[in-house]
Amino acid sequence: MARDYYAILGVSKDATPEQIKRAYRKLARKLHPDVNPDEDAQERFREVTTAYEVLSDPKKRQIVDLGGDPLDNSGGAGAGMGDPFAGFGGLSDIMDAFFGGGAGSAGRGPRSRVQPGSDALLRLELTLEECASGVNREITVDTAVVCDSCGGGGCSPGTAPTTCDTCGGRGEVQSVQRSFLGQVMTSRPCPVCHGYGEVITDPCQQCGGDGRVRARRTITVKIPAGVGDGMRVRLAGEGEVGPGGGPPGDLFVEVHEQPHERFVRDGADLHCNVDIPMTAAALGTVLELELLDGSREEVQVEPGTQPGTEFVLSGRGLPKLRSNGRVSGHGDLHVHLNVVVPTKLDDQQAELLRQLAALRGEEQPEPTMSANSNGHRQGLFARFRSFGNR
Repeated sequence: MARDYYAILGVSKDATPEQIKRAYRKLARKLHPDVNPDEDAQERFREVTTAYEVLSDPKKRQIVDLGGDPLDNSGGAGAGMGDPFAGFGGLSDIMDAFFGGGAGSAGRGPRSRVQPGSDALLRLELTLEECASGVNREITVDTAVVCDSCGGGGCSPGTAPTTCDTCGGRGEVQSVQRSFLGQVMTSRPCPVCHGYGEVITDPCQQCGGDGRVRARRTITVKIPAGVGDGMRVRLAGEGEVGPGGGPPGDLFVEVHEQPHERFVRDGADLHCNVDIPMTAAALGTVLELELLDGSREEVQVEPGTQPGTEFVLSGRGLPKLRSNGRVSGHGDLHVHLNVVVPTKLDDQQAELLRQLAALRGEEQPEPTMSANSNGHRQGLFARFRSFGNR
């Protein structure tokens, strides 16, 4: 009669390999001879070890699921029940079953000397005009590149790495320690080859065996229209070459936008202050503004325009750069009027203003107090630089 290996481990027939391994670890820690010297426990340990050997093998598990016993068919029942380490390569495989391949697990092998490179970051100063229109800029970068003498291999021309004598090319060395489970075999990177399994006995004199050298080179970066301060442009494969001539990382160009003398940026919108005399605000005038791209546009100021009046020139701002790198429309230009009151008047000018005040009945004006946002608006745009004729 076929043995119920699932019942021996206490798992269901649809248990996953990981569930089977966890069940075996739990029972093996409890029943191992070094922990539990009782004869019944040792017999039980042999049973669970055999059950794990069967159910961890997909082919043997398939025989069990079909109602058979792979050990009976192979004549290996005695061996499977008699040796608690049957079916395993040794104590290291038992420890692999206990700890999931952490200590002494075989098959890891040496690590590759070729490693991917890291990314690089470069800051690029741009004017507001360059951010608005986009620009192609040549930049100089100092990064690691593949050594042209050894081609990234790290060896002097005509030589090759040799197998490490200490670890035999495995990249790791093993040591045996005593624990509550008995002798435990642990592994660590080989101190001679540092885990590579090979030793470069004759390193390249140009790169010292690293497979890469520092070099300064010039590349062209295309900055799209509409970029802003802090945005980064990615240049794939232009970063640091990895050790051993590994694939390079990326180069990120970070935009630093310089302050403008006339405009203040708010996303894709532009703001500016324009000073006009109080007479122009009272009588009305036409302002000719120079835009960011150098073109000119007229703005009609109606008679009686008040301080803080805002004109919006639609579509005269910066390009709206989307996340996919394409431009979708433009922002607006906000023009804020600042009415300039003269601080010095000659006698004739003062007399003319007194006559105007008399005509308007304003010789002794009464203050009118109200809650409005003019003061807040002036404070908000006090940071804007003014331009135009005073």
